[in-house]
Amino acid sequence: MKVSALVHAIRQCLLVAAGTSVIVLPAAADTVEAKSLTGALANGDVSLDLRYRFEGVEQDNLTDDARASTLRSRLTWDSGSYLGFSTGLELDDVTAIGDDDYNSTVNGNTDFPVVADPVGTEVNRVFIRYSKADFTATGGRQRINLDNQRFVGGVGWRQNEQTYDGYRFQYGSEKTVSLDYSYVYNVNRIFGEDSAKGDLGGDIQIFRASYPLAEGHRLTGYLLDLDLDQSVNLSSRTLALNYDGTFGPVKARLGAGQQQEAGDSTLDYSAPYYLAELATDLGPVNTRVGYEVLGSDNGVGFATPLATLHAFQGFADQFLTTPAEGVEDRYLNLSSALLGGKVGLAYHRFDAAEGSARWGNEVDVSYGRALTKQLSFLVKYASYSADDYGVDTDKVWLMLSARF
Repeated sequence: MKVSALVHAIRQCLLVAAGTSVIVLPAAADTVEAKSLTGALANGDVSLDLRYRFEGVEQDNLTDDARASTLRSRLTWDSGSYLGFSTGLELDDVTAIGDDDYNSTVNGNTDFPVVADPVGTEVNRVFIRYSKADFTATGGRQRINLDNQRFVGGVGWRQNEQTYDGYRFQYGSEKTVSLDYSYVYNVNRIFGEDSAKGDLGGDIQIFRASYPLAEGHRLTGYLLDLDLDQSVNLSSRTLALNYDGTFGPVKARLGAGQQQEAGDSTLDYSAPYYLAELATDLGPVNTRVGYEVLGSDNGVGFATPLATLHAFQGFADQFLTTPAEGVEDRYLNLSSALLGGKVGLAYHRFDAAEGSARWGNEVDVSYGRALTKQLSFLVKYASYSADDYGVDTDKVWLMLSARF
């Protein structure tokens, strides 16, 4: 990444920090049950979240480098509770600061690498919720983040978050049986309202059930049924099972799943999914080693279109779409406290799940820390070296977040 790009990013971070340091908002609302509907609405919680990010991308098949400088401003209001009912509204605005020298997927700058942060203003969430004891029902536009978001999540890394229009019903607790069912009729994707890829509409059913086998041991099952109106070949039915267990200083995660076509899909396949991961502390360093397979069948790879994909298979986002031959990911993650923050280092080796192709490898480095109670800072770097899939790609991020 060119030095001038980094200097530009640091300068923008300092400007944003100076601009946000004088903002003052009301304190968080009391969460106790209100005595009236008026009291619940008046006793709401208003918050402001500002997130500036510079993202630079060098990609071997394009002459121009991407330099995306964007600010996401999020205003959130959550009411108090009355007779178990509450509501909320959240507005997001994404603005490009300076030149938009990047392909946002809708700005037409196709000579640059993609940075999927289109500008625009949207209603991010608007919902009504009812909660009583161990039962919660939510209707409207909402977040749905299941566990580590491998199958269903909000893609919170991108400036325009992925949210869900529909109805969600949750029962139980993590100490007992936990049941979670959602019917979604539209997914508001990260590409924004101006993009043809901005929505996934259809009949989407998401079911999660979790049961504690014993202290420190949990079994979780998922059923995802996607019957989509557009992008019909993304319609699929996925069954998956995860086991999480603690054995002294070692934590283990095992997973298996199967996916096949559904709805009006023209595909015909049954692709497997496997996961094996171990984590432990080696002195001051937390170590995770894992092997994940998104399999393939009949020329179709196991897909996770609702997942928070940036959290998996490397920060360079080379496998947002699973290759036809699938992908095997062997990875090692190291993290440790450093200088008041947290440093992370990861290595990935990617191979085809079917056949002998070697896709490539990637190295990721990150460092983040809180600067004050309101401000936090993050820097990340990813370098993907291609063999048989994609092209050599380097990415760098500098991010400053302010929460009030």
